[in-house]
Amino acid sequence: MSKEYTPSELLICLASRVMEDGTTAFIGTGIPMLAASLAQAMHAPNLVPVFEFGGTGAILEKLPLAVGDMRTYNKALAASGICDVMETAQRGFVEFGFLGGAQIDCYGNLNSTVIGNHKTPKVRLPGSGGANDVGSCCWRTIAIMRHDKRRFLEKIDFLTTPGYLNGPGAREEAGLPANTGPYRVVTNLCVMDYEEKSKRMRLISLNPGISRQEVIENTGFELLIADHISQNEPPTEEELKILREHVDPDGLYR
Repeated sequence: MSKEYTPSELLICLASRVMEDGTTAFIGTGIPMLAASLAQAMHAPNLVPVFEFGGTGAILEKLPLAVGDMRTYNKALAASGICDVMETAQRGFVEFGFLGGAQIDCYGNLNSTVIGNHKTPKVRLPGSGGANDVGSCCWRTIAIMRHDKRRFLEKIDFLTTPGYLNGPGAREEAGLPANTGPYRVVTNLCVMDYEEKSKRMRLISLNPGISRQEVIENTGFELLIADHISQNEPPTEEELKILREHVDPDGLYR
């Protein structure tokens, strides 16, 4: 087993470590699926994955290809439908939501709809799916993204998923549940949280070999810096072994 790892493998391992045992988590297609599977194998055997099309509590023995894949129902607690799982989130029963996006701003607002003008976009993206519901109703949402200035912007081109909107109190004014919202941003460079008073994104830990200045240079807005910056541990041999041999042996996503 090589100790070398790819940026994607590091991203998967970091996202996996954020997943807590005994919690419920909305899981999206791609890296969140790998992270959830790895978490179940490593430290969170009682993690309850919730998939948009209705699979709840599946044991991720084989990697699903999408949120409607039959593997999202494997040995699950329930097999229902999209309306049921979204209502479950609205009732406050889903603790974490793992999301991706093409763009994000300092308040954690996400764009996965268009690049450019909505009517005449440069690029049309997959769109919301359940991302608006997840970001609106889960207690804590975690964005998993590549980190560069094209993605981390002062102003995103389209608001697909609400973060803290334009600052403290804005979610509540918009009618979203109190005490919900963005929790972490996990990237190939670092991990960030949100400063409690301003609700702005804040650097809290660096990935191996990455400097604070490198993160700042790849962020298109003023990034807050925590008083103490920790170092994220690289993937362990056990994490890489499970990821490569059991979670995604064909390299479909990693």
